[in-house]
Amino acid sequence: MSFGLYVLGYVVVIAGAAYLMHLAHVPEHWIAGVVIVLVGAGIVTGVTNTRQRDKSE
Repeated sequence: MSFGLYVLGYVVVIAGAAYLMHLAHVPEHWIAGVVIVLVGAGIVTGVTNTRQRDKSE
C-alpha cells in the first residue's frame, strides 16, 4: 500500500474524530491534543508499513 493511501485514510479518520468531538462539546484544547496524537500515530504507521525493505546480500 502506498504512503498516500495511508495519509488519505488518516486524514478522514482524524477529521471524523475531530468533528464528532466537536458535536459532543469536547473542549477545543482536547480536540487539538487528540488530533496531534493521531497525526503522530498516522505518520509512524504509514512509514512503518510503506518503507522499502533493504535487500539481503
